[in-house]
Amino acid sequence: MPASAGSPPVLVLTGPTGSGKTDWAIRLADEAPVEIISADSALVYRGLDIGTAKPPPDVRARVPHHLIDICDAAEGYSAGRFVADALTCIRDIRARGRVPLLVGGTMLYLRSLLHGLAVLPAADPHFRARLDAEAAGRGWPALHARLQTLDPEAAARISPNDAQRIQRALEVCHTTGRPISELQRATVSPLAGSPVRVWVLAPTDRARLHERLARRFHAMMAAGLLAEVRALHGRGDLSARHASMRAVGYRQLWAHLDGEYDLDEAVRRAIAATRQLAKRQLTWLRAQRSTQWLDPELSQLSWNRDIREELNRRGL
Repeated sequence: MPASAGSPPVLVLTGPTGSGKTDWAIRLADEAPVEIISADSALVYRGLDIGTAKPPPDVRARVPHHLIDICDAAEGYSAGRFVADALTCIRDIRARGRVPLLVGGTMLYLRSLLHGLAVLPAADPHFRARLDAEAAGRGWPALHARLQTLDPEAAARISPNDAQRIQRALEVCHTTGRPISELQRATVSPLAGSPVRVWVLAPTDRARLHERLARRFHAMMAAGLLAEVRALHGRGDLSARHASMRAVGYRQLWAHLDGEYDLDEAVRRAIAATRQLAKRQLTWLRAQRSTQWLDPELSQLSWNRDIREELNRRGL
């Protein structure tokens, strides 16, 4: 998306789950002419509210948000669709003379937007069926171990239980003879030519983040997360294989409702999975260049001030 010298910049606030990105973004939007574009793969789904920490309707009425509640939970939503949708939002926000602020921690989405989407082969149904059969007997962690040998870079950012992404990475290796991570690096950003600023909001103390994630999940449970998942479970057209139900927290509570384990175990597994997600996010973010790291425990005032001053210099 080429831009003139006077084009509003594209701002990105990312970081591990639970770091407070949404609150920081909303406070900035109250002081600066920005509109928020969600870069979160779970926020696109209607009905996934509590477990995704979705901004409430009154906040979204006050501060413009985009790419939230745009899909039914039974739909799929891909990185390619996100890039197309995000570029449309960026164009429209700029046309209004305002500034796009991408907020979220779905690293596949951000990588695709900031670095480009790789040209990958079409799905191979026969190969996928073989992998499904093997996973049924050995489990997806065993196939993840194979991926670690073939493409350690991809394996480092994919959960051992993320069936969809493990399957796709192995499929690409099988079809092309090249790691998916290598193909993804050989891309051009659709934002090339646009001014882009990226900040990472992340606590410096991992133990503090872990405590925060546990408190947040217990608060979600107190707010009615189990009832929310039970309503989705009762629809009849969703299963554990749907992308929406693989979201952290939803996946574990869904398994509890399926009778796989009791509620206490579901909560324990959900908190552990949330911590593992944060670890994978941080691993990817530490490898990124041209990012500025922020500590959520410190004052946001200087960040807001710096952005307002930069936008003022641009006449925004």
